[in-house]
Amino acid sequence: METLTETPAADTIENEACREIESMVARSHAAQAAIENYAQEQADALVTAVGWHVYKSREALAKLAVEEGGFGNVADKITKIALRVMGTLSDMASIKTCGIIEEDPARGLLKIAKPVGVIAALIPTTGPDATPPVKALAALKARNAIIIAPHPRTRRTSAAVVEVMRKGCLQVDAPADLIQVIERPSIAKTELLMRMSDLIVATGGAGMVKAAYSSGTPAYGVGVGNSVHVIDETADLDDAAQTIATAKTFDYATSCLADNSIAAHSTIYEALKRKLVERGGYVCTPAEKSRLQAVMWPNGAHIPAIEIVAKPAARIAELAGIELARDRTFLMVEEDGVGVVHPFSGEKLSVVLALYQYQGGIDSAISLVNEITSYQGAGHTCGIHSSREDHILALAFGTKTARVMVNQSLNEGAGSVRNGLPYTLSLSCGSWGGNITTENVNVRHFCNLTWVSRSVVPRRVVPEQIFGAHWAKYGNE
Repeated sequence: METLTETPAADTIENEACREIESMVARSHAAQAAIENYAQEQADALVTAVGWHVYKSREALAKLAVEEGGFGNVADKITKIALRVMGTLSDMASIKTCGIIEEDPARGLLKIAKPVGVIAALIPTTGPDATPPVKALAALKARNAIIIAPHPRTRRTSAAVVEVMRKGCLQVDAPADLIQVIERPSIAKTELLMRMSDLIVATGGAGMVKAAYSSGTPAYGVGVGNSVHVIDETADLDDAAQTIATAKTFDYATSCLADNSIAAHSTIYEALKRKLVERGGYVCTPAEKSRLQAVMWPNGAHIPAIEIVAKPAARIAELAGIELARDRTFLMVEEDGVGVVHPFSGEKLSVVLALYQYQGGIDSAISLVNEITSYQGAGHTCGIHSSREDHILALAFGTKTARVMVNQSLNEGAGSVRNGLPYTLSLSCGSWGGNITTENVNVRHFCNLTWVSRSVVPRRVVPEQIFGAHWAKYGNE
């Protein structure tokens, strides 16, 4: 006689998930309380230890990430982990997060930094290796605890990162439970974690970010990528082509910053295209473009198929029936439309680049950038290669983007040794992208501030001072 095993009731599973998350949050609160009064030197020693353990494990973590998720490549992931860890630590080194962090005697003000508490960190499947440590280092520097909620597809990688970070905590006699991970993640557990935590930092798809904002817990979210790179008629085309090719192929474009489209002035369009080909690009024919579209967005989907996300050009070409030479590293399609019927105008998360050309002045480029990012990528990032300051400022003033990268790789929008942007892997997009801030989410966002206000010599505020100019022009009746 066959023995039947009863399937656990839904409410039993839910109760078990609730107990698991409650236990994790309780341990996090206890661990956070143990470091709440750390001096700055102790907080700095803690993040250095955690960062070192990730850094020295970067090769194993990179290999596991590619093996488990199938996104990107090992060599670039090793580089990414190293640069993100070292860059984040360097970036935070001079930032005070303990005690009095700012004084303004003239205004009678001082600010005291205090921890937020327990932070829930939602991790995308394309970033299970580098994203957890960047968030954890910022959280710990501000004396918080953090719980990692990984994507189920890449949970082992995120768990391995957490394991090495916990060793860093123990090395400096800090509680290992400052950093925890949901080992068997699910939507239900992540939702519970978001409700029980003190702050959420959500990096990932639009659905994840919306869930974070709907949880009732304060949250920092990110927006859809789809960066556009403007190349005007005064640009250094060699530098432009090199930065575009580098960003597009690094880790097979797992970054949401990697160029999705270029908008090149018509007078230099063909020359730029040739230089991109010289650096590994392949221009698809109209027929190849059609087959590629069918593979990337089957059945009219609005997001790319998982089979092409962060895969090498050879694999994508094979799926699309495109014969590709072995030295070709990214695909290019020429495009002249934007929107649902032109899916190449959207975020591609792959080594596929859309080529646009514009005519006339910089206003035409600005209009094109706004049109593309309004379809997908509102508020995120654009860039420009130009030697004209008026063009650069016009793009900055005229676009609804949080970051405008000037004569740089767009990937440097997440922080770089060549710029002053805060290191992060959480790129917010402001109200344009449905986020609360336009900033690179960094350690400053992981602190609560207490403002201490003392009285100063009273300022003279009288009607004549406030309204005098108005009265002189319009009268005071």
